[in-house]
Amino acid sequence: MKNIVILGSSGSIGRNAVESVKNLGEGYHVLALSVNSSTALLLEQIKELKPEYVQVYDEKAWQEFKNICPSGTQLLPPGKEGLDMAASLEKADIVLNSVTGAVGFSPLLAALRSGKNVALANKEPMVMAGALFMQEAAKHGARILPVDSEPSAVFQSAAGIEPGHYDEELSRIFLTASGGPFYDGKQKLEDVKPEQALKHPRWKMGPKITIDSSTLMNKGLEMIEIMNMFGVPLSKIEVLIHPQSVIHSGVEFKDGAVIVQISWPDMRLPIQYALTWPERKPSLERPMDFFELARMDFARPDFRRFRCLQLALDAGNKGNVFPSALSAANEIAVSLFLKGRILFTHIPVIVEKVLEQTKAAADFTLEAAVETDRWARIKAEEAAKGLSI
Repeated sequence: MKNIVILGSSGSIGRNAVESVKNLGEGYHVLALSVNSSTALLLEQIKELKPEYVQVYDEKAWQEFKNICPSGTQLLPPGKEGLDMAASLEKADIVLNSVTGAVGFSPLLAALRSGKNVALANKEPMVMAGALFMQEAAKHGARILPVDSEPSAVFQSAAGIEPGHYDEELSRIFLTASGGPFYDGKQKLEDVKPEQALKHPRWKMGPKITIDSSTLMNKGLEMIEIMNMFGVPLSKIEVLIHPQSVIHSGVEFKDGAVIVQISWPDMRLPIQYALTWPERKPSLERPMDFFELARMDFARPDFRRFRCLQLALDAGNKGNVFPSALSAANEIAVSLFLKGRILFTHIPVIVEKVLEQTKAAADFTLEAAVETDRWARIKAEEAAKGLSI
């Protein structure tokens, strides 16, 4: 029996993970579920999956839920304490971390230090301090398994390479991007409204990652994530705009052989692979039909139109706490845009203003990354006040 903890079970990744576990059937058991405040959905999931533990992050929602939590299910404390407890349960075999933003930083560390393999859907920790997390994983005999479609595709394409040897075996990593809803250049970016940016042409995702895809910040964050996860320099990562989104990324070996992972755009496949690794099981993915596909197109990214991609590349090359500042400032800017407080084109403006004020830490540690994240959020709010809409 493989015991699974799902952190963020009410989000897009979490709900797909629940569907994948139900599909896997015998041999896979959900040990614990965690949500922020979506307790109605949590009750449904408890009824279906019968987990031994549940956690509600939001204090107010937790107070209300404790009176209706089903008997036989243990309710863990709210906030960071309970999230870390769920991530480090002794009986857990793998922890799916799909908690949005920097909140996922602490449970990732707790899981790794408990020797748990982590299926990681939350890219922010790997952006903020990925190299340090990889060191923690190695130290405690744990593995970080990517859930994001593109890093998962790299992981699958490079199967057989041991951790720590990717740089010597690979000459390039091809990181594909759909381009989002505005890549064709027909839409004036300064006129983009939240409802337009939330209409992704290929993927059904949560609001934050969907906006990141429309600015191409998501691809910049993935470049940093892949750099840290696989230990390769950014110079080896090549972004390809691929509108059909069936090649999810791939690698070029030092002998020139190129291997890519191809499937329809469906997050259930990379989620399930992370949960079943190193095995493969029948999934809910529909079979590939190349005749239906007909064609595959590729283009170089436009770094000037999509300024966020260049900002991410610059921050990744600087390293230290700069990716932390990038991630935090972007998270605030996206939130402000979704609330209608700034323009779509203000997102990179805010991120750039914060990066200009960022200073490298004398000693780059997990604590320094967390402190920079906190500081950058404040600075991003300040930067937004000087912008008019």
